[in-house]
Amino acid sequence: MNWSGGKDSALAFYKAKQQGISVEALVTSVNSGTDRVSMHGVRRELLEKQAVSIGLPLHTIVLPEMPGMQAYENSVHKRHSELKQAGFSQAIFGDIFLEDLKRYREELLAKDQLECLFPIWKMESREVVKQFLSLGFKAIVICVNSSLLDQKFCGRLLDESFVEDLPPQVDPCGENGEYHSFVFDGPIFSEPVSFTKGDVVFKAYAAPKQDDCFTLPQPEMGFYFQDLLS
Repeated sequence: MNWSGGKDSALAFYKAKQQGISVEALVTSVNSGTDRVSMHGVRRELLEKQAVSIGLPLHTIVLPEMPGMQAYENSVHKRHSELKQAGFSQAIFGDIFLEDLKRYREELLAKDQLECLFPIWKMESREVVKQFLSLGFKAIVICVNSSLLDQKFCGRLLDESFVEDLPPQVDPCGENGEYHSFVFDGPIFSEPVSFTKGDVVFKAYAAPKQDDCFTLPQPEMGFYFQDLLS
């Protein structure tokens, strides 16, 4: 299970189990410079607490602080090769509607002879959130894109009122990277994952020059992060 620690991967995990798929491990990308979940900013120790409550081993893909495409793929292939040798044959993702991303994952994992599964693919975004909440999952919003959402959205519980407050141009699931979440309770957990809220911090990111991830100059992007302490 490709596990970000957020709502989409949690619901995809739940749906996969419902479909009779045997989920045997969690795989997460971690930033080598911060020891946090890539893009989400969640500390490794909270990620590990999620895995303990779920009852599955956690495998990490350690990435450089600002990896280019080749560095990213090399790290992914290395971990996938190890998992393949351990007997794994499929990888589960929580993607919903981004066709280019789905195709990229399928092509990347085909090189490792791994099949991609997408249990919540093509679900309507609002329905994803509705089912997530109705099943009893609980999550906190831990990252927001400052160009689309202001700081007040960061650190809120993910609930119906949060979704209702989102501007119309923001996808209810944040599928375009508008926001990210941390799931701390729900039907896949044996017990709630405990944490305390730290500071909300702002970080700006610029695309590295001559980075093979980009063919055109990229504007600086800013994000608010709600730090969570274990």
